[in-house]
Amino acid sequence: MKLRLEFTTEPFDLDEAPGHALVAREVVGAADLDAVDVGPFGNTAEGSPEAVVAAVAELLRRTVDAGATRVSLQVSVIGEGDK
Repeated sequence: MKLRLEFTTEPFDLDEAPGHALVAREVVGAADLDAVDVGPFGNTAEGSPEAVVAAVAELLRRTVDAGATRVSLQVSVIGEGDK
């Protein structure tokens, strides 16, 4: 099984990426994930359930500590492997 994480952090700043957004990119970039795509209005990452859950926990802790007032996320099952 593989999971897809989609997330955003707020507040937004269209002029430059806020500190919490930079931290979010750092967290998913350093996580043991298969694919990561970051953008100004949304971010996605894919990986094993263990890797995605670990990334979500770290993402929540560190982005809130960095000033995020809202973290919106969605996790979807995108594939099933051998059981």
